[in-house]
Amino acid sequence: MEITTRTVQQEIAGRTLTIETGKLAHQAGGAVTIRYGDTMMLGTATASKPRPGIDFFPLSVEFEERLYAAGRIPGSFFRREGRPTTTAVLSARLTDRPIRPLFPKGYNDDTQLILTIFSVDMENPPDTLGTIAASAALCVSDIPFDGPVASVRIGHVEGELVLQPTFAELEASDLNLVVAGTKDAITMVEAEAGEVPESLLVEALAIGQEAITTICEMQEALASEVAPAKREFTAQSVDADVLAAVEERVEADLVSALRDAEDKADRDARRAAVKASLLDNLDEDADADAHQEAFDALEKRIVRRSILDDGVRADGRGHADLRPLSAEVDLVPRTHGSGLFQRGETQVLSFTTLAGSGMAQRLDDLTPEDSKRFMHHYNFPPFSTGETGRVGNPSRRSIGHGMLGERAMAAILPPFEEFPYTIRIVSEVLASNGSTSMASVCASVLSMMDAGVPIKTPIAGIAMGLIKEEDDVAILTDIVGMEDHLGDMDFKVAGSRDGVTALQMDMKVKGIDLEILTRALDQARDARLEIMDVMTQCIEAPREQMSPHAPRILRIDVPQDKIGQLIGPGGRNIRALQDDTGAEISVEDDGAVFITAVDQASGEAAFERISAMTRDIEPGQIYTGKVVRILPFGAFVEMVPGKDALVHISELADYRVDKVEDVVSVGDEMQIIVIEVDNLGRVNASRKALLNGDTDSGPREPREPRERRGRDERPPRREREPREPREPREPRQRRPRVAREPEPAEVEAEAEPVETAVAEQPAEAVAASEPEAAESVAPTPVSTAAGDEGSAAVAPPREGQPRRRRRRRRRGAAQQQGGDQNQQSSDGSSQQSSGQRGGRPPPPQRGEHDEPQPTNPKEPNRTDRTHAA
Repeated sequence: MEITTRTVQQEIAGRTLTIETGKLAHQAGGAVTIRYGDTMMLGTATASKPRPGIDFFPLSVEFEERLYAAGRIPGSFFRREGRPTTTAVLSARLTDRPIRPLFPKGYNDDTQLILTIFSVDMENPPDTLGTIAASAALCVSDIPFDGPVASVRIGHVEGELVLQPTFAELEASDLNLVVAGTKDAITMVEAEAGEVPESLLVEALAIGQEAITTICEMQEALASEVAPAKREFTAQSVDADVLAAVEERVEADLVSALRDAEDKADRDARRAAVKASLLDNLDEDADADAHQEAFDALEKRIVRRSILDDGVRADGRGHADLRPLSAEVDLVPRTHGSGLFQRGETQVLSFTTLAGSGMAQRLDDLTPEDSKRFMHHYNFPPFSTGETGRVGNPSRRSIGHGMLGERAMAAILPPFEEFPYTIRIVSEVLASNGSTSMASVCASVLSMMDAGVPIKTPIAGIAMGLIKEEDDVAILTDIVGMEDHLGDMDFKVAGSRDGVTALQMDMKVKGIDLEILTRALDQARDARLEIMDVMTQCIEAPREQMSPHAPRILRIDVPQDKIGQLIGPGGRNIRALQDDTGAEISVEDDGAVFITAVDQASGEAAFERISAMTRDIEPGQIYTGKVVRILPFGAFVEMVPGKDALVHISELADYRVDKVEDVVSVGDEMQIIVIEVDNLGRVNASRKALLNGDTDSGPREPREPRERRGRDERPPRREREPREPREPREPRQRRPRVAREPEPAEVEAEAEPVETAVAEQPAEAVAASEPEAAESVAPTPVSTAAGDEGSAAVAPPREGQPRRRRRRRRRGAAQQQGGDQNQQSSDGSSQQSSGQRGGRPPPPQRGEHDEPQPTNPKEPNRTDRTHAA
């Protein structure tokens, strides 16, 4: 298969933007590869065959994050990507919203856009490239599309507007504006700002429009080279004759139903009754679907012409009028903060929850951020519109609305250094009739002020609408659900009295110009100020005291070289500290330690423990610790985890202590005072000093040097006179070994063997072991003269020795006498063996056929030991 690759390039904001088609994904309806810097993405567009009976446009946009794009492996159990991250969902919506209005009416084939990230350089955000890739893929496909469309980002760094800022520049920017559009008009706006003026936003939109035009021309050039044949479809239109008949029959009743209704439920009921009367009275051969489409078209025309021609909206308000407002705080007892905001029939209740920094959300996506400490979650249950429906995981719409509120409030949060809490806000939509996302912003601000979060300033949000036909334009303030459905624009603005903090605009037409956007921003500011007046009447400023149910956070800064000592091996010290105090402890790299506790007492206990663990130990400091080890000379007390002090036995009590165990045991708590820290860091402490009330203990005074007693005056040893000979000392007497007295049972058990052994011994050995010899306490030296044949004196057994040992001695004496006789008879002379040292008898000489003598298995044979020696 021949592959034809086509490429277009253009420099945008100092970096090259490249769009290529024909190389990858040949079987997709349209496929392009887009590269900006080292960020690279594949965009594909595919449509299925037409399905009969489809009266809506089934478009899906998928933004596929792949962690290999950043050289990472997913951290999940299966080590692969799971459900889309919040960043992926928001990026998909950022592509869907500007592209959806550009499909022609009547085209209802299933269409799918898939954007797969191949590479991320962590400098150029990939979300804006998704819109360009999707649009270019549609342009080179057979799918009908009224594009191209492009998207760019504008930042504001050091007073200058920056086109396509990098991640690093966005960190320093007080504006993060994404604008999408065609060559002629803007179709989508999304912004997060730090109270910037409306005039700066308009200037940024103008810069973005110029860059969008350049990128759209690139796509047109690429599409002209490919020249795809677009598929045919039947354009959607309303039969003029049917519309005229419906108008004649129900127009008056429909106008009355829309204008005279008291609320949304009454309006819906009246409208449904008029529609039912029309469809029930149709002829049998009439097309019910055509009449229903005509009824919807008539309703849209009535609402829009009433606004443009009469200046009156469906509920009777003028273009710039707000619905009735109300605000309330502190509705729920156990939460940290709560706020209720109501605008007309839209009602939102928000809750603020505070926690320590350890509860920050961990991020695992393709952005440089790895965590965030502020979260806003938006819930839209089906009962809020009086319907039934699915309840479970949040929809893409709920995720998007929650993030819009989060961006709006991010600019007014206190710095982490001043308020080191993780903040989570949940907005529960209880009733919906337009602009629930902006109502959630107002309710969330009320709940934060009720929780005592020191926000910089209150903010409010408002939803603006647009009705535009030819040159007739009407900008509506605080739109309701019907105006959102039948209008041309949904423009949400949030901000303070000084500027805008968030912006979101979605179009249902092909775009609007900057003049209309400027008018909408100015009109939104007036409404925003009016809403803030109502909110500040409810609660003027954040509460000075937080809820008693909120956690308390204490901060302590420790030297960086003490962080390891605080954490301990494998986190042992900090885990033990958390278990003991019940507080949550978070340690930052710069040495800042945050203690989160449910009450003040546990927080202060952890604070004191950390302070003691990380400060330098000096004499005079008092600690309370546990005894971890006991030795004969003292006890070791763990002052702080990982650091022990020795309390000498003389310092344990204010009286003489014979044994350490008499005073303390392992595990006992003891209050001690440091008395000395030596050069090696070893700590000596005292308990006695505290018992005596001596808390001024310091290092011990150095001892006076001992008297030399004339040693320094003596001459050197070689010059002294020789010493007089000393008298010989008496030989030392061995102490008698006292063995335990044998039990009566042992005596009886051994009586028979002893008698037998004695009977078998020679008479000489028996004579040598008479009782009178055993009465001697000191052993008698053994000597053997060279000329005395067979005469040997055997040391009698000590008194109290077990009978078995005495029996062995008797047996050894008999063997000794026999061995000496054999040795003298063989060579005629007696030689002293090595076994005679110290007066021991020589070892017996065993013959070739002698029986081995029994020995104690626990004690080696004495004869063997003699030979070994």
